[in-house]
Amino acid sequence: MGRIVQKFGGTSVANVECIKNAANKVLIEHNKGNQVIVVVSAMAGTTNQLINYIEQITDLYDPKEYDVIVSAGEQWNAGLMALALQNLGLNARSWLGWQIAIQTDQVHSKARILGVEIDAIEAALVNTEIVVVPGFQGVSNNRITTLGRGGSDLTAVALAGALNADRCDIFTDVDGIYTADPRLVSKAQKLGKITYEEMLEMASLGSKVLQTRSVELAMNYGVNLQVRSSFDDKPGTIVVSEEEIVEQQVVSGISQSKEESKITLLKIADKPGIAASIFGPLADASINVDMIVQNISEDGNTTDLTFTVSTTDLKNALEVLETRANNIGVGQIIADSNVVKISVVGIGMRSHAGIAQKMFMALADKGINIKVISTSEIKVSVLVAEEYGELAVRALHSAYGLDSN
Repeated sequence: MGRIVQKFGGTSVANVECIKNAANKVLIEHNKGNQVIVVVSAMAGTTNQLINYIEQITDLYDPKEYDVIVSAGEQWNAGLMALALQNLGLNARSWLGWQIAIQTDQVHSKARILGVEIDAIEAALVNTEIVVVPGFQGVSNNRITTLGRGGSDLTAVALAGALNADRCDIFTDVDGIYTADPRLVSKAQKLGKITYEEMLEMASLGSKVLQTRSVELAMNYGVNLQVRSSFDDKPGTIVVSEEEIVEQQVVSGISQSKEESKITLLKIADKPGIAASIFGPLADASINVDMIVQNISEDGNTTDLTFTVSTTDLKNALEVLETRANNIGVGQIIADSNVVKISVVGIGMRSHAGIAQKMFMALADKGINIKVISTSEIKVSVLVAEEYGELAVRALHSAYGLDSN
């Protein structure tokens, strides 16, 4: 007997027929003799609609009430999935985040999981019950919290880790991880395996298949992840440790993130502590900063600082910076949301030179100007104008020999 976590994303449970289809996949796993824990997202588009309702009432919402509202979509899908499984003759029951409980910190709308209380679930599994859990939600001080967009992946991985599951299957509308978004690159290839490190980079750099924090958690706890399609039975992509990849490609994939905004602070004082005075308040406001570039101004006494934040955080970031502008001594604040981040990712970069040079040459050949550059051990990212995003992805996919024959 194995123990399997199956997570179904929004498109996989987008309506009643999709839920019935997903329930049949649970039945297949159950009939193999496995214990099954099911995690469901809200129906595709539901969370956006709930957020729209909030925004129609107020721009400055109470995050505690925000979490109550946006967690509703996962809750009703958990109940519908349990009913669909019962209709197949299975012993199934839905469990809300507070009933398990998935304990989180108190950062509403972006809560982090602190622990999972598994005793009740273990007892249910022993009694051959299929446990159905709404993704995305937890509890802190008897209040519902949510884990951020894509948080259902995180719920599934956290449960798989806590319950020592044999595998965590992430069912979605694609049949695996590709070398690039196949909607942009017709010659993109599906990967049979990808390392945790590569998947973590690709998720953080714009790949929508898996949520970043879920990949990080899977890597930390050694959870076996498989990305599969809800709509066919083809093998998916397995996310594994580096040791399980026999032949490492230099570049495994090209990612594009459209959810980036660039902020430039002009003529700030060039002195110790200035960066802390800028990024400290942003961190206190739970705003993540990504790419950072600093240049000394012509006068030698001031500096210009450019960095990127998520477009969803842009408004809050500007409010924080404008509030502190006088204390910091900022000459001007310039924001630009018409940018995209393009990244090449590959664990083979560790042992190969010239990866960045090839990237810059390929973009130059297409007349694409680079605004910001950042690197890590296994990726190179650039910021370019939004209108060149798709062209950049296709050019780099070909330049690194990733096009299928």
